[in-house]
Amino acid sequence: MIFERRHLIRSAITTVAVSVVGRSPKAQSSNLYDLIGDDGSPIVNYRLPSELSVEGLPGIVWAGSAKPDVILIEFFDYNCAYCRKAVGELDKIVAKDAEFRLGLVNNPIIGVGSVQAAKVQQAVLKLYGPLRAYEFHKALFAHRGAMDGLAALDVAKKMKLDAAAIETAADGDDISSVFIKQAKLAASLGFAATPSFMLKNVGMLGYPGIQSLKRMIAAVRSCDKLVCA
Repeated sequence: MIFERRHLIRSAITTVAVSVVGRSPKAQSSNLYDLIGDDGSPIVNYRLPSELSVEGLPGIVWAGSAKPDVILIEFFDYNCAYCRKAVGELDKIVAKDAEFRLGLVNNPIIGVGSVQAAKVQQAVLKLYGPLRAYEFHKALFAHRGAMDGLAALDVAKKMKLDAAAIETAADGDDISSVFIKQAKLAASLGFAATPSFMLKNVGMLGYPGIQSLKRMIAAVRSCDKLVCA
């Protein structure tokens, strides 16, 4: 039975993966703000349509303040090297900034393995809640090597979670529905790169780095924009 459920995670999810992998980037004529990453490179950024937001989006893993003054949403992939770099630095902001909130949304565009891991993560969120799901999120990125459904289940076992129950939940129609809604929103926002971010209704492609993000957070608090005049 375990093998059969693992086979479902590998095969039945392929239909979902086809709909979200290999999307075309959203065309942008110019940047909204002059944003420079920690490495000195410009950060592609643009105004997002006001009707597109994460309000009501299921399956977000939240971390940080329950009453924030700044909310940053990351769209990520568990096989993304820059997402791996970002997770520890974002966690430092979560730990030290009492009025900051981080929302995590799956955007598995690298391959089917990423889709599998995303469904396992959603199963952990469903069964164990946001605090444990956030710890699981960080543990997946701490794993060495490629990430897929079986690797994600191995991480769950190491965390003493019920891998069999997670495996069953990951194949549920409700998890697939949540996952598809997340993927569709990411596509509508033009997030064809990982990580991508939403901050004050602005989309950013790529990871700016912790110092750049801290400057944006400070600017939002000062003038309600990512860059103050």
